[in-house]
Amino acid sequence: MTSSGNRSRLIAVILLAAALLVVALAARPAFTYLRAAALLLRIEDPHSSGILANIHNYSVEELPTQVPTPSGMIRARLYSPRGIASPPGLVIVHGVHHLGIEEPRLVAFARAMSSSGIRVLTPELASLADYHVDTQSIDVIGYSARSMATSLGQKVGLLGISFGGGLSLLAASEPQFEPYVSFVVSVGAHDDLERVAQFFVTNRIARPDGTTLEMTAHEYGPLILIYSHIEDFFPAADVNTVHDVLQQLLWEKADESRKLAAQLSPASRRKMELLYEGHVQALAGEMTQSIARHRQDMAPVSPHGRLGALHVPVFLLHGSEDNIIPPSELLWLEQDVPRADLKAALISPVISHVSMNTKPPFSENLRLVRFMAGMLELADERQFLQASKLPDQPAEH
Repeated sequence: MTSSGNRSRLIAVILLAAALLVVALAARPAFTYLRAAALLLRIEDPHSSGILANIHNYSVEELPTQVPTPSGMIRARLYSPRGIASPPGLVIVHGVHHLGIEEPRLVAFARAMSSSGIRVLTPELASLADYHVDTQSIDVIGYSARSMATSLGQKVGLLGISFGGGLSLLAASEPQFEPYVSFVVSVGAHDDLERVAQFFVTNRIARPDGTTLEMTAHEYGPLILIYSHIEDFFPAADVNTVHDVLQQLLWEKADESRKLAAQLSPASRRKMELLYEGHVQALAGEMTQSIARHRQDMAPVSPHGRLGALHVPVFLLHGSEDNIIPPSELLWLEQDVPRADLKAALISPVISHVSMNTKPPFSENLRLVRFMAGMLELADERQFLQASKLPDQPAEH
């Protein structure tokens, strides 16, 4: 998200001054902080310029590629920093969005990460691109990590966004994929899909301490819930048309959606009008029944209670005002990630769900810089510490 030039320049000057104060104490940590601050400026505004924004800033080569899996080749894109012979690797997993690896914010984020000296792979997760969270995506993430690690000859990091964050944690917990993963970063991830689905209905979600967070769920939440199981809400004769109607609505093409809705039966049109007008509470009972009906499908794609086999460092980041996956989910993840592996957990007003906000307090910028610096330092260290620990022959499953 782009902010004003004056604000970026002010942050650059302040962060540069603050970082230089600690150079005499620890040169390497100071440089990592500068590198993290520069990276955050480029994430916020790809066109940022100036002394800080250009620190450790490499030009990036983008190439289409594919990831081999037992079920076929997966479309992906590779971002490589020019001028670095053996950069650390990072698989970035997109969230629920129909554009997948073409989503502009994801592309800008991948470019920014690569510009800091990291080779980035973004695999296409077809299920997430179609607004479905399923176990197939876990395998795609795992095979993407295996493919990149094998190519580079070293373990790679996983960075998952939104529902892709929870799935990335699950992929790193799988014995066949863990040997290829050096660390995991989740941004706005879920811990329990059923709990998040209930939030879409009630606008309330539990914290681990027994208190309740109340906030208005984003309008996309109920739409995604209904789209995932259209047959639970509409008669069989209308299901195919409703699929296209809801798809257009999720793609932010409301006019096209309404045109298609004209083909529906009168009862289905009335139900769609409730969604167009934002009266989702009228369908609360049906949504609750649908959640209960598919509870067993939600458990395998929820990190809750399933991270016991996770043995890599984990960084958790969540936006404090996230109303798609509420920040209370990070508190649950803190409990599910093995204590020895949790390196950092930050709920920050600097980001929303997956985007950066425009007016965060300066102290919150520093906290995010510290978080990113820890991630970058670990990526550099793991590149060398783990390079000799890949399996000799990747096993097919």
